[in-house]
Amino acid sequence: MRINIFLQLPQWQITREQPPVTDYCPQYPGRRRFLSQSLTGLAGAATLTSLPACTRTAPAASGFADDAWSKAEQIRAQTVVPQFPAKVFDLRDFGAKADGKTDNTAIFAAAIKACHGAGGGQVLVPAGNYLSGPIHLLSNVNLHLAEGARILFSTDSKAYLPAVFTRWEGMELMGYSPLIYAYGQTNIAITGKGTLDGQANRTTWWPWKGGAWKGGTDWSVPGFPTQDAARDKLMQDMEQGVPVAERLYAEGANLRPPFIQPYACKNVLIEGVTITNAPFWLINPVLCENVTVDSVSCISHGPNSDGCDPESCKNVVIKNCLFDTGDDCIAIKSGRNADGRRLNTPTENIVISHCKMREGHGGVVIGSEISGGVRNVFVEQCEMSSPHLDRGIRIKTNSVRGGVIENFFIRDITIGEVTTAIVIDFDYEEGDAGKFTPTVRNIDIRNLLCNNAKKVFQVRGYKRSPIQNLQLTNCHFKQVDDIGMLEQVENFSATNVTIKGVEFKV
Repeated sequence: MRINIFLQLPQWQITREQPPVTDYCPQYPGRRRFLSQSLTGLAGAATLTSLPACTRTAPAASGFADDAWSKAEQIRAQTVVPQFPAKVFDLRDFGAKADGKTDNTAIFAAAIKACHGAGGGQVLVPAGNYLSGPIHLLSNVNLHLAEGARILFSTDSKAYLPAVFTRWEGMELMGYSPLIYAYGQTNIAITGKGTLDGQANRTTWWPWKGGAWKGGTDWSVPGFPTQDAARDKLMQDMEQGVPVAERLYAEGANLRPPFIQPYACKNVLIEGVTITNAPFWLINPVLCENVTVDSVSCISHGPNSDGCDPESCKNVVIKNCLFDTGDDCIAIKSGRNADGRRLNTPTENIVISHCKMREGHGGVVIGSEISGGVRNVFVEQCEMSSPHLDRGIRIKTNSVRGGVIENFFIRDITIGEVTTAIVIDFDYEEGDAGKFTPTVRNIDIRNLLCNNAKKVFQVRGYKRSPIQNLQLTNCHFKQVDDIGMLEQVENFSATNVTIKGVEFKV
């Protein structure tokens, strides 16, 4: 089904009538032709383009969303939030200098080691400006930033050596250490009212992104290297099965490090802090279990400044956060292509609530590094709005990425201003160029209010793999330029859905 409506009317109406049961698509035996459409208005001019398309004859799904939200409460209950002994290890006692110039990397390492060795507690960062290279957390350590504390991370790439085992855009490699990193640790936290400042800008880190991608911002700067060659080579290594230990992509590769990346950790808490000026993704837990991100402000407008990207994780709660970013606010991932399929670890059991999204490519997004699949995602009580917010709810994949995405539940969402409200894109980046057909099913959206959208839908599956069971209930789109596209959707339903004040019926 495809609908392209260009509205120039003060009042308009869409009506649809169910065709006779015998009205089948001759091109696709067994599929009924999609519902007929008409457009009427009181004044002005309007055009409607409806391309011949089909929907399968299976009856509308019923019951898949019933009692689904009880699962969200179970996820909250079973997501372990780490607790720490009452011992405090003040950074100043280890010789830290808060002048913003002295390198405190060794001081942080010493304080964390002492805290860990004593059975755990809080490493306190008092008010002041602390320059540091990478910080590596250990089990039972809470890195706590007091109000007024600011950790300024070095922009010297050599500071992030030696290379560590990490993921970059869903691919495993030996690369620069993330700015804050932990591998295989249990009970770790970053808390407090202070600020983590990556100091990235157009003269540090960001130019490595290189030229514009699909008409986006050109981040290249004359004389600065870019990531392009290394990114292409890493993709080749991944597809050819080169062992990760031999994928050496640190100094000279120009692959910007993630800001915070706990890897294969359990019981992770990030709470209260502000994260800004990130080289790359801001919060990127990988292969973790029990992750809580609470009351964090993610403010970074550089290239690939995703706010929070849980990747191949289980039991994640994201709540009360602010996202004002240069890329997706929240992007749920599970590994890219061959690496994602090799590890075969979905991201599952995610609850997102009471968050605010401002600028970004998408508000709540699934993909695009999605080859391991995603299931059981719940989003509620969130607000999204910005003239620079490209999409509200988005799923992005293709037949190179593949993956099974299922059980995505959204309710009580307010979107102020957005380019496109609901996007499910099977043609992201490479398009239909692979042999790993994605599956997307069971999406339930309820109580969504969108005040101003240039387009309501950009939804298109494949003929061989239609989007299954997309349900909208009590959703209202006030100001709309274009309804957009709904194509290759099996079992779509709309109950009490209005577009520009008029009921949208199917």
